Amino acid sequence: MTSFVTAQTLKAWLHDGAEIALFDVREHGQYGEAHLFYAIPLPYSRLEIDAPRLAPRRAVRMVIYDDNDGVAERAAERLNAIGYTSVHVLEGGAQGWAHAGFTLFAGVNVPSKTFGELVEMAYHTPRVTARELAAMRERGDDVVIVDGRPVSEYLKMTIPSSICCPNGELGLRIRELVPDATTPIVVNCAGRTRSIIGAQTLINLGIPNPVMALENGTQGWYLEDLPLEHGSTRRYPDVIAPATVKDMREASQQLATRFAVPEVDAATLARWVAQGEHSLFLCDVRTPEEFANGSLPGAQHAPGGQLIQATDQYVGVRHARLVLFDADGVRAPIVASWLRQLGHDAYVLREGLNSNASLPAPTTTLPQPLPEISAQALAGALAAGTAHVIDLRPSMAFRRAHVPGATWAIRPRLPALAADRDTVLIADDPRIAQLAAADWAAHAPQAASRLKLLAGGIAAWTAAGYATEGSDSAPPDADCIDYLFFVHDRHDGNKAAARQYLAWETGLLAQLDAQELGAFRVGAAAVQP
Repeated sequence: MTSFVTAQTLKAWLHDGAEIALFDVREHGQYGEAHLFYAIPLPYSRLEIDAPRLAPRRAVRMVIYDDNDGVAERAAERLNAIGYTSVHVLEGGAQGWAHAGFTLFAGVNVPSKTFGELVEMAYHTPRVTARELAAMRERGDDVVIVDGRPVSEYLKMTIPSSICCPNGELGLRIRELVPDATTPIVVNCAGRTRSIIGAQTLINLGIPNPVMALENGTQGWYLEDLPLEHGSTRRYPDVIAPATVKDMREASQQLATRFAVPEVDAATLARWVAQGEHSLFLCDVRTPEEFANGSLPGAQHAPGGQLIQATDQYVGVRHARLVLFDADGVRAPIVASWLRQLGHDAYVLREGLNSNASLPAPTTTLPQPLPEISAQALAGALAAGTAHVIDLRPSMAFRRAHVPGATWAIRPRLPALAADRDTVLIADDPRIAQLAAADWAAHAPQAASRLKLLAGGIAAWTAAGYATEGSDSAPPDADCIDYLFFVHDRHDGNKAAARQYLAWETGLLAQLDAQELGAFRVGAAAVQP
């Protein structure tokens, strides 16, 4: 039987200091339009795939919500079935929260972006406007521009002459990029917060150079009609001089002391695991290449800059214990210093990669794989009229190209299956199809028994030479609940969307209540969250 909680009870739970996992089980577009401040996106279409990673302790207190349309009750059943023992549904869903007088927030990664605005306010982080930076470049001033975003974002667009060095790497690598103590350093991102966090990271480390954040990032640059650079491959160096590592390790340790970042050793972490009283996250904050070359058992890759900027993509439990590590003693303490100011219970793992620490890997329970059909066999079945295609890929991918005659669908809104022919599913991730198939099987077992999965997905279909079709309006916008239309084209030439986004970001602080604002500890050396 489903357990429900009121908005007032949930509000009290969020601020009582105990662990809580608050999940929005709607799809990405619905979440991004209006959600609770502390809500973690966990779309029902991916529920059993992502829940064990975001909430590894099955006994954690959990609250989930929807649009008061029954999806949360279905999600609660599934979560109970895979071992979660304390699942509650918010009465009235997101609108029930609003009707109780509490605020819903648009956008994504809202706590982290709010934090960036608070950091600028508290530290008075120096900044430079796009016009001022352009003038510096035109004069030939000696200035180094560092783009603090991941390489994938940097490739899309950046400030001309900038060098990619994600925020989590700045402390370790800045001296290889700017070896002297006088050259001004400007940190940019695409908007505001990562510019601020990157610049303030260098300042907190005691870098003597003048350091500034580029106000409004690439969007501010574009809004001034200044040209962006696309496809740049300049990036941070892989090799760091040992003397540089030593110096930056000392600076990082001083920063950790300033913000009372605690260390934990492998034995203590093992004891926490055995006790089973806390949700534990072991986060490898190094680069993707370093992680791919080997990490600690049970660790997740959480690049330092992104762990600060998008914490909700890696950690689904408020007041969980986050144990961070690297291989150099530089990066993890820096990231932990920010996470503790964000309000998280963050620790640094002593001896890092060499600690022999581990966490049990999250266990995921999924339905049985579906029988597969080849592209050639599907083409034959479609020609004979003995099969129908349901496409479970993202709605925007479906719009671009799909098998002619296919129907787009998503797990919360599955159509009825035809009883007189096979249904072939297409999915980028076969697990998405398995979850949808399980829901169909629960309501129409006979029709579900005729489900198949296209082997190799849409790529196999096109590789075999078969035609696809596309549409700008199918599915219609209202059905694309997995896609966030909110200022989606701000980086693609829509200046109005860019201005709207920047206004949204700077307006976040005014929307917080006293408890939400008080949970941050910006500038504070809090020993215990």
